[in-house]
Amino acid sequence: MKKNRNIILGVTSSIAIYKACDVIRALRHESFLVTVVMTENAGKFITPKLFESLSANKVHQGLFDSPENWDIEHISLAEKAGLVLIAPASANIIAKIAGGICDDLLSCVVCATRAPVLMCPAMNENMYLNKITQGNIAKLKALGFKFVEPKKGELACGKVGTGCLADIEEIVKEVKRNI
Repeated sequence: MKKNRNIILGVTSSIAIYKACDVIRALRHESFLVTVVMTENAGKFITPKLFESLSANKVHQGLFDSPENWDIEHISLAEKAGLVLIAPASANIIAKIAGGICDDLLSCVVCATRAPVLMCPAMNENMYLNKITQGNIAKLKALGFKFVEPKKGELACGKVGTGCLADIEEIVKEVKRNI
């Protein structure tokens, strides 16, 4: 049986968003098909055109954008996924998914998919180590969500701490393990 090599890459508003470009390149190098779903705030960091160029696919953003075809977008994206990868995963998207909140396209895709979901947190150490964030991560892990833990490094604030997006090679290795 051939594996479904369609990756839905969820991209959230984290300073590590620029590393999503390298994630796309690495996944395509491994012959995965990548479709990007950006949160609205992610679009304030990087334009969707960059991700379209790298993925060779349309970028999906708004829950209520006019569709190119008349499929229900979050359902059709959820059904085509062999895996949903969220990299970078902000504290906000982790909290929304843990709470069952579906108020944007990415959270709706995650709620609707039967594919494995792999999250790669990237945020300030204080946010990552916050008891609420850690509780949300523990809840999601108990529900079967997978995580590639952030690494220690220089954070956007200039301090050194845990919260940097995991190495691209580690993310791709976990994608291959979970698809």
